Amino acid sequence: MGRAKLQESGEGQELEATQERSYHELVEHVNAIARPLASRKLTRKLYKCIKKASKHKQIRRGVKEVQKFINKGEKGITVLAGDTLPIDVYCHIPIMCEDRSLPYVYIPSKTDLGAAAGSKRPTCVIMIKPHEDYQEAYDECLEEVEALPLPL
Repeated sequence: MGRAKLQESGEGQELEATQERSYHELVEHVNAIARPLASRKLTRKLYKCIKKASKHKQIRRGVKEVQKFINKGEKGITVLAGDTLPIDVYCHIPIMCEDRSLPYVYIPSKTDLGAAAGSKRPTCVIMIKPHEDYQEAYDECLEEVEALPLPL
C-alpha cells in the first residue's frame, strides 16, 4: 500500500502512483439501484460535511443504526455508498427515506464514505444530522441533494 515511485528511463522524472481512484473509475463500479448519484462536486461537499459532523458526533453510521433512527423520526441527509454488494443489505433504506420525506443520495465509494467519517472500515450508510456549528455546509448539501431527481 502507500505510494510507489516509478522512474521514467532517460529523463529521471519521478511519478507517484497512489491507490486513490478517480471519480469516473469509481462510478464504473456502482450498482444498479444507485440513483440519485451525486456529482463529483456534490460528493466532495458531502465528504466535508461528514467530516465536520463526525467531529461533533452528529452522524449515524451503518445500516442498523441509520434504520433505527429513521424509524424514530430523526431528520438528516442519508448518504449511501453505491458500490455496496449485495444490494439486499441496504435496498430498503431509500424506501424508508421516501416514506418519511428525508433526502438521500448515493456516492460512488463505501471506502471513501468510511474514511470521511473518521473510520478505517468502509461504511455503506451514513446519516448526517444538522448542527449549528456546520449549518452552512449542511444547508448547502441539503439544497443540492433535494434538487436531484428521484428515481422512478
